[in-house]
Amino acid sequence: MEKAQYQKELQEAVRAADEALWRLRNVQESLESAGRWGIVDMLGGGLFTTMLKHSRIHDAEEEMRAARDALRAFSRELRDVDQEVTLVNIGDFLHFADYFFDGLLADWLVQEKINEAKWQVASAISRVQEIRGQLMDQLED
Repeated sequence: MEKAQYQKELQEAVRAADEALWRLRNVQESLESAGRWGIVDMLGGGLFTTMLKHSRIHDAEEEMRAARDALRAFSRELRDVDQEVTLVNIGDFLHFADYFFDGLLADWLVQEKINEAKWQVASAISRVQEIRGQLMDQLED
């Protein structure tokens, strides 16, 4: 691949990383909100609190779908610059995102899934940032 074409592919991968990071941060914010409402709900918050918690969980699910799609696009862009092997942790997140959509019913299970999702999202953000940094280093060469 010519250097100019490779630079273009690197720039596309960086843009895809930026989109994935933005989406993952939205998931993170939604999960934080859902987690706070989940704790209030477990402490006896009542019907209104339960409704708010489930609304925030729904928001997180929507954001996670968008993040999953953005990570898949990022993965495709990385393949264009021969970076496929670095996606192990992102693949784990994609698998987890699919699992997360299976349903959230019992309060304690909801809190457990929210906490696990928060950890997975933080891990994915860290990994995307690391890969983005590598791409930026290559762009500067």
